[in-house]
Amino acid sequence: MSVDGAVERLRNEADEPGWEVDPDDDWGVAVITTVGRQLKLRREAVGMRAAEFGVAVGYGEDMVYKIEGGKRIPRPEYLDRADEVLAAGGLLSAMKEDVRRVRYPKKVRDLAQLEAKAVELQLYDPLNIHGLLQTPEYARGLLLMRRPAYSRDEVERFIAARVARKAVFERDPAPELSFVLEEWTLRRPLGGRAVLRQQLEHLLEAAQLRNVELQVMPMDREEHAGVDGGIEVLKSEDGSAVGRSPAVANGRPVSDAKQLRILELRYGIIRAQALTPRESTAFIEQLLGET
Repeated sequence: MSVDGAVERLRNEADEPGWEVDPDDDWGVAVITTVGRQLKLRREAVGMRAAEFGVAVGYGEDMVYKIEGGKRIPRPEYLDRADEVLAAGGLLSAMKEDVRRVRYPKKVRDLAQLEAKAVELQLYDPLNIHGLLQTPEYARGLLLMRRPAYSRDEVERFIAARVARKAVFERDPAPELSFVLEEWTLRRPLGGRAVLRQQLEHLLEAAQLRNVELQVMPMDREEHAGVDGGIEVLKSEDGSAVGRSPAVANGRPVSDAKQLRILELRYGIIRAQALTPRESTAFIEQLLGET
């Protein structure tokens, strides 16, 4: 099969951090192994060597072998280009959806599935601005603080996953989202002052959405029901719910009615102790002016 022409520089692993397969993710490994096998079979069926195919799709030979061997996750454009070069009639491009799901860490995929089904989300994080509200730049600054440090690939995967979870804001009908943020997380300049300013501006934009209620817990409160850690309660349209908190079942997701009542009680008290949504917006605007 002929190749239209070589590109000036072929992509390698350094160009694509965050696209490694998690060896502990059994389902992810199975999907990427299957995709890689199909790519190899298609390439060999048309009589192309790996090096020749790499030039055609713009990747180095080593990357081609790693993708075909299930060691690297192929980017969507890689599958599209492979489909074109190998004349697969859309069969390779069709695998992009499965690959997209594997792109993100398993625990993030599980959480995103719960969020996708929820019609109401109650979210409190005492340590950081909640992941659904983080800008990519703020998320990067936060992830780079991790000790022991995440690898470059891990940082990129987690950032991509957090960005993908923001699809919850675009659903129609939109779910009701309630957030309680700690004041000190809004003052800490992770990644620098410019990153914090951008993050505060993003919070103000989110607060304007009709389905979002954003509240701030001031540092000067003498009473605080959130001392036992974060809270997540996700309610589905059928009336079922799932919750999670470090203080309940060691942080594992729970659906037991008694445990959910405890979480909702705590969350309700936290909201009552925090600033109102209107007061919170004004407070964030004040912080933005000081940053």
